[in-house]
Amino acid sequence: MEGRRDRKKRQTRERIQASALELFTSQGYRNTTIAAIAEHADVATRTVTLHFPTKEDLLFADDPFPPDSLATYLAGRSGNALDCVGEWMRDTMRALDEHDADQGREPGEIWSLRTKRATLIAGDDDLRGRARASYYELERLIAAAIGKDLGLPADALAPRLTAYALVGGLRELYMTHEAGRREELPGLVGRVLAFARAGLTTLTSTVPPTR
Repeated sequence: MEGRRDRKKRQTRERIQASALELFTSQGYRNTTIAAIAEHADVATRTVTLHFPTKEDLLFADDPFPPDSLATYLAGRSGNALDCVGEWMRDTMRALDEHDADQGREPGEIWSLRTKRATLIAGDDDLRGRARASYYELERLIAAAIGKDLGLPADALAPRLTAYALVGGLRELYMTHEAGRREELPGLVGRVLAFARAGLTTLTSTVPPTR
């Protein structure tokens, strides 16, 4: 059970992140100072930096889809890798919805925040670079799992390209007009997975020409 002190700390952290996203969106990422974020969140500047040592951390900390979470799912899977990724996505999304409800937030509020985050990252060269580095670990895990299913090394074309397409598709969900409502997300995730499966089938059914 979460204690009162831990709950207060988490609520402060979430308030700081929400304030940062609001200011980043209205004023621009580079034009927003830590001091402005602290004032907006009604905390001391030192409180912001204790929770988030750098301004970038306000966008990248506490990602609900971290590689170690996916690694746990993949390690305990009974089905194929793509089905496991789909299960991981559904379970994580459900947990986020439950967290929103526990905090008395409007349904889908966290998805609105993630859409703002994705838009901010896409508009800044440095942020895109950091985001790309964080996605690499997800791609590596998925490629290794697909390779294991197929009896191929993780750096073979089929596992690697499928993992790249899957992670890229899931990342791009937030930038599409179809993702404007939370209830659309499960279907969109399913479409991305179907695209990855179709690509994998094509790659593995194509026999390279002999010389």
